[in-house]
Amino acid sequence: METIVRKPASFRLRADLLEGLKKNAARENRTLNNYVESVLLDIVYHEPNDETVAAIKEARLGKNKAYSNAEEMINDILNEKE
Repeated sequence: METIVRKPASFRLRADLLEGLKKNAARENRTLNNYVESVLLDIVYHEPNDETVAAIKEARLGKNKAYSNAEEMINDILNEKE
C-alpha cells in the first residue's frame, strides 16, 4: 500500500469563503481539512467529458440561450424533446 505524503500549507482566504467551506464540511460531517482536500482534488484531477467541454466553450463564446424566467426555460427544454 502506497503512503500518501501530506505537507502542511497555509492560505489566506476571504472570511466568508472560509465560513462557507466550514458549513459545507459540517453538513457532510467531515473535517475542514478533508473537505478542502477533496474539493481541490476534484478540481485538479477531474477531466470533464466531451459534451461538458463543448458546453463550456459554447458558454464562453456567448452562444448559450438566455431565459427571462424558469418557466420559459422549462418550456424550451420540453419542446426540444418532442
